[in-house]
Amino acid sequence: MLVDSHCHLDRLDYTKKHTGIADVIEKAQAKGINHLLSVCVTLEDYPAMAEMIKPYDQVSSTCGVHPLYKEAVMNEDLLLEYASAEKVIAIGETGLDYFYSPETKEWQIDAFRKQIRVAKKLNKPLIIHTRGAREDTLDILREEGAEQVGGILHCFTESIEMAEEAMQMGFYISVSGIVTFKNAKELQAVIKAVPLDRLLVETDSPYLAPVPHRGEENEPAYTYNVAEFVADLKGVSFEELAAATTNNYFTLFKNAKR
Repeated sequence: MLVDSHCHLDRLDYTKKHTGIADVIEKAQAKGINHLLSVCVTLEDYPAMAEMIKPYDQVSSTCGVHPLYKEAVMNEDLLLEYASAEKVIAIGETGLDYFYSPETKEWQIDAFRKQIRVAKKLNKPLIIHTRGAREDTLDILREEGAEQVGGILHCFTESIEMAEEAMQMGFYISVSGIVTFKNAKELQAVIKAVPLDRLLVETDSPYLAPVPHRGEENEPAYTYNVAEFVADLKGVSFEELAAATTNNYFTLFKNAKR
């Protein structure tokens, strides 16, 4: 069994590539991916996504505001209301992105802090997006006491030093299809060094399709390709990698349905 620990099911192409969410889930299950975490990026998007995944026990969700969506509503009370739902097992994705949007730094920091506080109120882990903001991300996690809930640094592309500091706070490191790219040697070295008991795999679909699907729209079924590459990279069997990452996911998200 594998888990796609980060996908955006409400953003897949249901006009050409898939006939519907049931089709996406069926394709994933055919490759051994039996649980999906559908990640929210704005509060405006959450109700429709929640309705979309409602019939599927093998799909859990998050609720939060992505750091690149400054135009989105960041209402702490509304987030608390939405994220209280049983099917919501994490807060996010939240975090900081100074690479693409340094001009919104202050808004990002405020939104990040608010979402950590909601996570602590609900005792639900965090899904963290971080790019070009290593020091601030770690500092804010520490200052806000994020170790109380832990979570995931998703689609990780940062340094081993950052990974180690995050892991010390109880966070897991999740790797996407980027690790399969030819120019990802530095990331490959980092992932090779991350302990198996702290590692997760994801697609971040519909983005970042792994080799050999690069250039296509990504989908949860391609978690298999990420896991296969990472197993080879770390010198373990596919079965060991799959068992470890699945166990890590359900250890972190105790309310997710197997």
